[in-house]
Amino acid sequence: MNTSNPLALLPLALFLALFIGSGLYYQAQGTEFAFYQISAPVAILPAVALSLLLAKGSLNERLEHFIRGIGDSTIITMVVVFLLAGAFASVVKAIGGVDATVNLGLSIIPEWLLLPGIFAIAAFIATSMGTSMGTIAAVAPVAVGITEASELPLLLTVGAVVGGAMFGDNLSIISDTTIAATRTQGCEMRDKFKLNLMIALPAAILTMILLAFQSNTGEVSQTDYELIKVLPYLTVLVLAVAGVNVMLVLLSGILLAGGVGFISVADYSVAQLSKQIYDGYTGMQEIMILSMLIGGLGALIKHQGGLSFIAACIEKLTRSNNGRRAGELSIAASVSATNLCTANNTVSIVITGSLAKDIAERYGVNPKRSASLLDIFSCVVQGMIPWGAQILLASSIAGVSPLELVTSVQYCWFLGLAALISIMIGRPGYNTQ
Repeated sequence: MNTSNPLALLPLALFLALFIGSGLYYQAQGTEFAFYQISAPVAILPAVALSLLLAKGSLNERLEHFIRGIGDSTIITMVVVFLLAGAFASVVKAIGGVDATVNLGLSIIPEWLLLPGIFAIAAFIATSMGTSMGTIAAVAPVAVGITEASELPLLLTVGAVVGGAMFGDNLSIISDTTIAATRTQGCEMRDKFKLNLMIALPAAILTMILLAFQSNTGEVSQTDYELIKVLPYLTVLVLAVAGVNVMLVLLSGILLAGGVGFISVADYSVAQLSKQIYDGYTGMQEIMILSMLIGGLGALIKHQGGLSFIAACIEKLTRSNNGRRAGELSIAASVSATNLCTANNTVSIVITGSLAKDIAERYGVNPKRSASLLDIFSCVVQGMIPWGAQILLASSIAGVSPLELVTSVQYCWFLGLAALISIMIGRPGYNTQ
């Protein structure tokens, strides 16, 4: 582990100050699109420069660590998913698939159940396919279309999609977060699933009840739809439920959407399909750049000892209190703090896994309990930070500010509350037998 160094966290603080502070400033000035005046990929550049300045070694060595962070397999995977998600959303919308899917959904789901229905659909898909990113890419465009055909608030509707996606990602036994949490803590996936469900289900039920009260009860405009134009979404959902890799799912969706365009859209051409795919790529440009720069910044922070400093602080706090509650709070705090720095829930679990296991053994916390806490709190933080991949993807599809969207992801806030209550009362999963 690298030497503990609190100064390594300064670049992250600078980025947050520029990104959030500028948005709040322009909002106070009454500027429209206040949080878009200084974009996040630009706001992070001074932070990267500061991190390179603070790092030790030659400039080439510092840049090498930065480039390795950008080229991390997790970051590159996210970038490819961004590209495919953007292309899929662009092509399906161009051929009329979004409108057709919206009208199909409106004809099936009662108006007063639209929001909880969207949450439940996203939760089911994410649980089945094990990824919140793929779920958001598939469901968010439909949710945006529903808001255009109804009086539902855009932020609340997209927030329901993100919440449902995070619920499923947190529970799915094929999710990378589940795999990371159970492997680092040495427990069975089914045991961790049961504990997570007992904490997550009350939060999900409370979220759906609140969403039901917030759903529009007025008349929703509906028109006829061509079922063939719904086929790309249905195919994506079926493949997702079948557990097919998210990249293959989205690629299949793009090809199928193009095929539907040739069949159902007059004068549709290969040139049009190519342009729509490219338009989808360019629509994801901002979040792709930000994700790569965050990956590089996170690598620099880790190399310079920023994450080691967080771990050392957690260990120092746990030594002063031998209670079970202190141990569980320390596990939650360590993965939460790391997630704030890395903006990646899987990476944060991997980084803090060994520390969490040590804390669990020291204070008698059941391995399945520590795995559950790692997964839950990484999920909570990931759904609350405006620079996280899920929020960035959803806000890009909806055309809203990431900082505004995080306030509407109600599920993550309820999940955090449920997890804290669980720690306070020591249930479920405190029994070490």
